[in-house]
Parts: sequence; C-alpha cells; structure tokens
Amino acid sequence: MNGLFITFEGPDGSGKTTQIARVAAELSGLGLPIVATREPGGTAISDKIRSIILDPENREMADRAEVLLYAASRAQHVEEKIIPALKEGKIVLCDRFVDASIAYQGHGLGLDVHTVAEVNRFATGGLVPDRTYLIDVPVSVTEARLRARAAADPALSLDRIESKGSEYHERVRSSFHAIAEANPERIVPVRGDRSPDEVFDDIIRDCESLLAERIKR
Repeated sequence: MNGLFITFEGPDGSGKTTQIARVAAELSGLGLPIVATREPGGTAISDKIRSIILDPENREMADRAEVLLYAASRAQHVEEKIIPALKEGKIVLCDRFVDASIAYQGHGLGLDVHTVAEVNRFATGGLVPDRTYLIDVPVSVTEARLRARAAADPALSLDRIESKGSEYHERVRSSFHAIAEANPERIVPVRGDRSPDEVFDDIIRDCESLLAERIKR
C-alpha cells in the first residue's frame, strides 16, 4: 500500500491531539506503520519556528509575517518528514495542515485567502491530504476547555493564537465549515462536543473504510 496522508483540523480545544493519539495507537495495533506529527512543528527547524509563532510576547508580529512563518515551518516539515514517510509507505497523521492556514491566517486575520493558499501551495509542493477529519466544536466550548486546561496546568497557558478574541475564533470556525463544504470528498466533519469515545468511533470507522479502499487498489 502506498503512503496515506491524514490530517486533523478544528478549532483550538477541539480534541485533535487526543484523537490523533488514539487513532495512532489503534492503527499501530493492526501492524500498520504510523507517523504522528503536528504543525507548526514536526522537525527541529519547524519547532524553532513554532516557538516564535506561538510566543505570547510576540504581539507585534505582522499578519503577513505570521503567514510566512507558518509556511516556512510547513515547507521544512513536508520536505524533511512527511514526504519521506509517505514514500516509505507509512500512514502520516498530522495535527493541522494547510486548511488551518486558510482558516486562521486567511479568514481569521482577514487576509486574502487566495494569497495564503498560493503561499502554502509553494511551501508544500502541492501536497494535499488523502483525508481530513474536521473536529468541530462551538467557540464557547473551545474557550471553556482552554480555560480548564490552563487551570489544571499553568504551563499550558494560552499561546499567542489561542488568546485572540471570540470574534476571531468565530471567523476561524466559520472558515473551517466553508472549507469542509467545498471539499466533501476529502473532509469528514466530526462533532467534537461529545465524549472522546464517540468522536473516536466516528473517526476510526471512516479511517478503516479508507484503508480498505486503498488495499483494494
């Protein structure tokens, strides 16, 4: 079987990290080669860029600089980690990809979406996920979960993106909805305001179906 590229998207606090870990464990248990990674980050260079992007002290960061930093991190990630894994026939599970830039930097910041898309097309060499799971939660749920997380562990205080206001996050969520509607063949919307088990059941059911289709080819 050729490599498979699966991404997980959604508002902050949607539970992506939890679901990626569960899917990785499930598929690994079936003997499948898995690479779980995240954006921004995923490589040494990309992680250094991530620290700049998310640092709450970098409030003066220009919007265009944010777009380019995300794209730079992604370019290194794709070149160094994602493409080699796919060439080796592995299943890559990635926490965020280009859809996130369209939603967060395009619609969230009010920048030209076409420009953001073109910058990222260059950064990725045109790589598109085989499947994307959009875990959707209302902004009120996002804010409550992030507050609870920070209260439980002060080290997990809000980063520069998470600390933006409700109106920003509403724009981001609306953008994710629009992206999903425009790409029904790739994106599977999943309600994230349910128990982790219910969310996982929906994802793994579709994922197993996707794998079965690939094996038949």
